[in-house]
Amino acid sequence: MIYPSAQRWACLRKAGINRSRKCAVLLVSRLTSPNPTYFLYNTRTGIQLLCNLYIVLLDTYTPVANLKVLRIYMSISAMDVNQDAKIKLQDDYEQDYESLKRKYVEANQEQVFTFYDSLSTIEKKKLISQLSSFDPSNINQIVDRTLHPPKSEHNGNDCLQPLPDSVTASIIDSKTEDIEKWHDMGINLIAQNQVAVVLMAGGQGTRLGSSAPKGCFDIGLPSGKSLFQLQGERIKKMQDLAKKTSGSTSEVVIPWYTMTSGPTREATRKFFEDHDYFGLEKENVIIFEQGVLPCISNEGKILLESKSQLAVAPDGNGGIYQAMISSNILTDMRKRGIKHIQAYCVDNCLVKVADPVFIGFSASKMVDIATKVVRKRNAGESVGLIVSKNGKPDVIEYSEMDHETAAAMDPHHPGVLKFRAANIVNHYYSFSFLETIPNWLHRLPHHIARKKIPYLDTKTGIQVQPQKPNGIKLEQFVFDCFPMLDLSKFACLEVKREDEFSPLKNATGAGEDDADTSKRDILQQGRRWAQAAGAIFGNDNNNSAGLEISSLVSYAGEGLEFLKGKTITTSAILK
Repeated sequence: MIYPSAQRWACLRKAGINRSRKCAVLLVSRLTSPNPTYFLYNTRTGIQLLCNLYIVLLDTYTPVANLKVLRIYMSISAMDVNQDAKIKLQDDYEQDYESLKRKYVEANQEQVFTFYDSLSTIEKKKLISQLSSFDPSNINQIVDRTLHPPKSEHNGNDCLQPLPDSVTASIIDSKTEDIEKWHDMGINLIAQNQVAVVLMAGGQGTRLGSSAPKGCFDIGLPSGKSLFQLQGERIKKMQDLAKKTSGSTSEVVIPWYTMTSGPTREATRKFFEDHDYFGLEKENVIIFEQGVLPCISNEGKILLESKSQLAVAPDGNGGIYQAMISSNILTDMRKRGIKHIQAYCVDNCLVKVADPVFIGFSASKMVDIATKVVRKRNAGESVGLIVSKNGKPDVIEYSEMDHETAAAMDPHHPGVLKFRAANIVNHYYSFSFLETIPNWLHRLPHHIARKKIPYLDTKTGIQVQPQKPNGIKLEQFVFDCFPMLDLSKFACLEVKREDEFSPLKNATGAGEDDADTSKRDILQQGRRWAQAAGAIFGNDNNNSAGLEISSLVSYAGEGLEFLKGKTITTSAILK
């Protein structure tokens, strides 16, 4: 703050500055010293002193000197002084340092302070700030629980069953009137502004050959649209459809909460801004960031990335629950009157965002959580499965199931697998359930990913790039909370893979789950919609010609009657 005139000199006197011309000359000489910020850091009033000093000198010094002081003031301000001003005074951060060091020493993690004495003031503050965000004893407990999980009460003999029919439904097998009922219910809830979507978009496109957020990736469509744009335009279209279908006279808003990570947040924000939020209102696109956890060596030690920074990694898509609290997402939802939430992953180009059928199905079941699945292609497909495990809803990885169980056929549905509900990370939550996150968040397990983690050797101070896994990253999964529910509060909707699931996992040319298959699946979906509307695809003996239909034209194949009788001869775009 800038003190009023009566208080200015009192402030300066505390720093040993008197109301005199000689003192003013001394201050100017100090400010013009090779390291003026050193002088500022060693005054108890820091940047406040500089501001008040400038005002005083304007009152007491000559015009020429005033100009000189002004130049000094502006040059210092142009440095990192604004950032430096946030740094606590020396005695404050030293007190923080002593308190923190005791905690880390008691947790046997004192190696994080190895280089502390050699750091600059700013580096010390950054390290203290980062260390303050973790409880080292809690990190130790997490690592211990994860490496040595408690024995299951079932002694490894888990009872796996498909979900019971009472909690499942299938778009493939359901009656048309049931699907229409779910759709209409979902549309009404959307029109009442009770629906929000949460996008999990913390990943980078590293495996795709890009360091940009995965949502920025162009899969090669004729339009050149990114995954973010495809999804944002579906939200825009659904808002328009809900308003038109319901006859609502007020604005329909589907808030889009986008969870990023440290490496992707700023790039995501800029991409959204550069593309005008894909036609959505800026205030309804909320970008927030998931948390991080320290990387741990094979010996259980917290690793350093540099002398002033821990090695950390995002806490997995299960970090969504903590992030929704720490970023005040739940508070924002409450203010908006949100009751129903759909959460999904960014890498699915076919995802139906704010799907009224899914929202209506889930709401009609009055469940806490529901999930979409697709039918597993074959016994060997590497996908997680939604199952009943010991009487609770759960997700098991393909590696957890032996081949005999994976290949078992359903005796009630000839020709299909018994365990076939493939997880596509597309979930529904009631807001009333999400409000209880603080009650159960601490119970969620962590999982280990053994990785090659670059680190700073505390003995040599040299950066090391390991050639083999040297530590673990801790993460949580979004489905870790499923087993906390009774089956009566959980539901599962099977959807058609060709309509709703085409993930982007691999670099172009992989032949599976890559940009080429994503592009193909969107063009083929457009072809099916156009043919259903009466369009004709000519000169296409091998059915290769597709059609990209903009989401702003049609959300799910509706409104394409104008295509009846039209002939399409090559892959094209309808916008």
